[in-house]
Amino acid sequence: MEQQTKKLGVGVGVMILKDGKILLGKRHSDPKKASSELHGEGTWTMPGGKLHFGEKLEQAAEREVFEETGIKAKLLKLVSLTDNIIPDVHFVTVGFLCEDFEGEPKVIEPNEITEWKWFEINNLPNPIYLSSKQVLDNFLSKTIYKAD
Repeated sequence: MEQQTKKLGVGVGVMILKDGKILLGKRHSDPKKASSELHGEGTWTMPGGKLHFGEKLEQAAEREVFEETGIKAKLLKLVSLTDNIIPDVHFVTVGFLCEDFEGEPKVIEPNEITEWKWFEINNLPNPIYLSSKQVLDNFLSKTIYKAD
């Protein structure tokens, strides 16, 4: 009998907001390149990623935004905390809002994210990556954490 490896992880997602528009990136359609344990290939996503051991949450958020977009986040505000539990993975995602930043988005990791675009917050593309949708929903409902 094959033993299933279960994983627990912590990730960050950053909702970058500018003039009522949110920055989203298109994840690669190839699951290996989209690089997500939560299976987000082909979806639109906020900048974000996994927390490194010994790293503070805000440091992880700032690092991921810079690594993925070239944008330097200046001020982050906690807006969301979610649990995503699927058969082989349990991920806790901490969502931040960033309205104070320097730079314009660039595609830095084209094998993972193929493009970055600004979208009106009330006119978003589909499908949106699960974790990013949860951060956005929590922000819009002014609820940091909702237990399912």
